[in-house]
Formats: sequence, structure tokens, C-alpha cells
Amino acid sequence: MKQFFGTSRRGDLREAVRGLQNPQFIMLFSTDGQFDSHVKELEKLYPQIPSIGCIGMSYAAEITEKGVSVIAFYDGVTASAGVLEEVSTMPVKYISRLEQDLKKVNGSQKDTICIDFCSGNDACVLTTIYSVLKRKNISLVGGTGDAGRVSANGQVFQDATAYAFIRNNGGRVRAYKENIYHRMGNYYFIASKTNKAEYIIGELNGKPARDVYQEILHVTEKEIETQTFKNPFGKISGNDTCIISIKEVQGNALKCFRQVNDSDVLILLELDDYRAVVKNTIQNIRQDFSRISAVFSVNCLFRYLLFTENHYFQEYLKEMGTLGSHTGFVGYGEHYNNRFVNQSMTCVVFE
Repeated sequence: MKQFFGTSRRGDLREAVRGLQNPQFIMLFSTDGQFDSHVKELEKLYPQIPSIGCIGMSYAAEITEKGVSVIAFYDGVTASAGVLEEVSTMPVKYISRLEQDLKKVNGSQKDTICIDFCSGNDACVLTTIYSVLKRKNISLVGGTGDAGRVSANGQVFQDATAYAFIRNNGGRVRAYKENIYHRMGNYYFIASKTNKAEYIIGELNGKPARDVYQEILHVTEKEIETQTFKNPFGKISGNDTCIISIKEVQGNALKCFRQVNDSDVLILLELDDYRAVVKNTIQNIRQDFSRISAVFSVNCLFRYLLFTENHYFQEYLKEMGTLGSHTGFVGYGEHYNNRFVNQSMTCVVFE
């Protein structure tokens, strides 16, 4: 298989797809103001080609913050795409669509990946999708787009998740997740007075969550929203840690980007040597694959902001580019199999 990346910072879709011939699967990344028109135009240019899209920034050798980008797979790919609607209330209502699309590609664990773009309620969506994927042990990589809209096969949807199954006809696929944080101290917190719908933590160990965070890290209330780049919360899940980013302060509470429930046990995380972590990820991928056709990744917005602030993001893209054709987008939350995580990178590697 091969991967195509095209972009237009002025928002000209025809410029972005220049040179793209006979795609077998397409991903679209656009801006809020042009997304709907770009979805329709893309369908006219490539009718009946499986496609999904969302609103957000994209990258290959460089970042496209505004405009439009297209990532496409061709020459050795079998793909199908669809959408689960009503994700805020009942995504399982549409699960038969997912099952039918998986049958279309006739994929297996070794050669097939599911990529999804979600508008919200990610944890519930992933539980629904993974109930189908786990039957064949197929992995998932994806993320949350902006502005509450996604697209699938030429149509725009709200309150939905767009998904695609991609089978690599020429080799294996494998999903990876990268965490650039490690545990800080021996802090344990029991969450209480949470609001699951609003992702709010009211108290930690019986004290106001805002006060606990400030006292440990010695930061002002205004600094909390940026301090989370260095010190997010973590929730231990088996041998893994799910990162929980702080979105904002609400009174004495903390609003997060991921759901926290009463009695959840949280830990505090701190930033690791992210340059070394990235090099280790690349080394692990090289050990798993002697030849690579493409890499598609999802980087958290907070990682992008952190890397940019430290003048590292361009270097990061160059490092990942040493693997071969590397593309991706900046999400507001990352998906890895059945897990919804923050401040992480997830990716799929195609042999």
C-alpha cells in the first residue's frame, strides 16, 4: 500500500488533492467554516470512495493549522467506512452498520485497523465499537475532532463518530500508544463529587480538587490550565495509565477532558524526557517492522502545544518521518482500542 498527503493552507481542496489518483480510502481535515463544502466537493471528485473526515489540524512534514488536507491510501488497500449516530445517547443502536462494514473488508487482526473520528462521548463510543472489534482482535486508532461534526462517505453528521476499516493487502498493521508522562511521587487521590456528564472532579480525598492541585504544585489558579501540560492526572488501568487532562477551573472543582467517576483512584503525573520517549517509540516500531509503507498518527492538542512551546514539534515530525511516509492529525482526545486517553499519541503502522 501507499499513502498520499496533500494540503492547501488557503483552503483550496483541488489544490490539496492534486496528483491523487485512484484512492481506495480518503481522510479529510478541514476548518469549521469550510468543512461542509469540502465534504461535498470531495465526494464529487472521488465518488463512492470510502471516506471519513473531521475538523482539525493535520500534518506530514509540516503542520497545517488552517486550510484543508487530505490523507489517502491506495495501491493495495481494501476499505469501508460508516457512521454511528446519536453517540451522546445510544450509539449501540447503529452497531449493525459497524458489523456489516467489517464484513466488507474481511479483515483480521494481523492486517486490519479501525480508524475513527468522534464528536464526543468518546468512552461510550469506544465501548460500543470495541464490542465488535474484540471478536477478531482488530485494533483501533482515532481521536476527537473539533466543532462537533464529522463526515462519512460524503455526508456531514453531528453527534456521531465516523469510522473506517482498512485492510492492508500487502502486509501487517499494528497500533501503538505513546505516553510522555510518568508517575509523580506517591500521591493517591479518591475522586468524589464528580459530574460524569460534565467531566468534573469536585473533590480529591475529601478536599476541593482545585485546592489539592494548587497546594501540591504551588501554582496559581490561572496557571492550572497550562500546568496540566506538565502535570495531568492519571488513572491506572491494568498495566497502563490513562492520562486525564484538566480543561478548566470551575469554582473549587476541576473540569477535565475525560470522564472521572466517584471513587475512581487517581495519581499525579509529571512530564518525562519526551525526546527520549519518542526515540524509543521509533526504535520499537523499527524492531517490529523491517519495511514500512505508511504511518498514520493522532497527536493530542496539548502535546502539540507543549512541543511547539518548546520548539520541538517540527523536530518531532522530522523524527517520525525517518520511519517513512508519516501523516496524522491533532485531536482533542485520543483513541486506542477501547481506551479514551488525553495528552497521548496513538498511531497505526502499515507494513
